[in-house]
Amino acid sequence: MTKRIIPCLDVKDGRVVKGAKFQNLVDVSDPIRLAQTYSEHGADELVMYDITASSEGRRIAVELVEKIARQVTIPFIVGGGIRSLEDIRQVFQAGADKVSITSAAVQNPQLIQEAAEELGSSRIIAAIDAQEVAGSWHVFTHGGRVDTGRDAVEWAQELESLGAGEIVLNSIDTDGVRQGYSIDLTRQVAEAVRIPVIASGGAGSMEHFYEVLTAGRADAALAASVFHFGVIDIRELKEYLENRGVPVRRM
Repeated sequence: MTKRIIPCLDVKDGRVVKGAKFQNLVDVSDPIRLAQTYSEHGADELVMYDITASSEGRRIAVELVEKIARQVTIPFIVGGGIRSLEDIRQVFQAGADKVSITSAAVQNPQLIQEAAEELGSSRIIAAIDAQEVAGSWHVFTHGGRVDTGRDAVEWAQELESLGAGEIVLNSIDTDGVRQGYSIDLTRQVAEAVRIPVIASGGAGSMEHFYEVLTAGRADAALAASVFHFGVIDIRELKEYLENRGVPVRRM
């Protein structure tokens, strides 16, 4: 199966930001400009997370979703502050192709099932923010602020049974530090479910992408800062992966 490369726009107050381990956010760029660039430069999909919507108790910025959707020709995934079927419908009406649900899935697991039944599993992504706690992987919500105590691997299996079509798996421990994805966590989840797993958190080199897509058994790799700051070019990354035997879609 062709492996996907997915840039991520973490948005706060209408701007793309980036930090490390969900802390120390710095301003990066205009989300509309970045979205257009990634769409033109070989990204397979694009994801936008309104990263403070859940913690601030508000809905996602639908107007921004509309503006970005008009600029991209690749599948557009949107997450953050999505709590109901109506929220999902609004995001789709604004131009999103898929939604990514994190905190609301923990608080109301039936939302995943209801959304999958009404709108199709292929459009419903369940996102997991996981962090190692006392030797096991715990699920965190609200932008990494709340430890649910749930086991991340078991939660991934439950999300699959509820109808999620894909899982975005983000390691809080490696997020933004560019030391590599959590291969162990990614492999455990990928081996426990049958649906695609999108690895997130830790990309710092092309080798890191290769590792998570092979040893980590991820179906796709999501990254932010290495693309935002020009550390890695998506077209060059795909050429590198292809030369090492990883199947990718080329422009």
